[in-house]
Amino acid sequence: MNNIALIAPTQVESRELRPGIEPLPDGDVGVISKGSLHGRPILFSHCGIGKVNAAHSVTLLLEDTKPDILILFGIGGAYAKAGVGDVVIAVSENYGEEGVMTPDGWKPMEFTGFPLLKTDMEYFNTFAMDKKLSQLAIKASKDIGLKVQSGNFITVSQCSGTRKTGEIIRERFNGICENMEGAAVAHICAKYAVPMIEIRGISNIIEDRDFKKWNIPLAVSNCSKAVNELVRRL
Repeated sequence: MNNIALIAPTQVESRELRPGIEPLPDGDVGVISKGSLHGRPILFSHCGIGKVNAAHSVTLLLEDTKPDILILFGIGGAYAKAGVGDVVIAVSENYGEEGVMTPDGWKPMEFTGFPLLKTDMEYFNTFAMDKKLSQLAIKASKDIGLKVQSGNFITVSQCSGTRKTGEIIRERFNGICENMEGAAVAHICAKYAVPMIEIRGISNIIEDRDFKKWNIPLAVSNCSKAVNELVRRL
């Protein structure tokens, strides 16, 4: 691997991983830092929260340099399958809200006939992750004793703060994890032909919102361990 890009939305999500990168990367959103982690050349940046911020930051990074792979990491909410503190690894990223609301219910972008991206293939709502890298990430995480789930991730603008809303979004793509950046990052990576994977720690179950049940520090810690071990093996 010549260059591995590590992207996290916020400083909270990267706080356990950043100290291992030499030299310590800049913490500001949009700043691209160069360094090394476990002897591997690293490009590091915070992309900010939400689809537009994520797409903008990753575009800047990929315009400046083309890494061999991009790893998006952070925290997310689980619909049902995963538990708080679990590590989840994306099989695909999906725009959860782009589409049309019809008298028969919500329809994805295929219903409109207009792809969100067209390269050598057409992308509507779904962007696949790199299978080989995802499998390596799953094995690496399991080998260090983490509880790991894999499946479809769903990216939203409005987080699901009730069990009912979460179930509606989950059913659209049989999702296991909800977040606010992944599909936008995958969209830009597909545009620039950069392989990508996404790793998140589960901070909460998507139900009627109750912060007392959340565990952000555990989610951050386990996600950082998973990313660290993956980079060590690349």
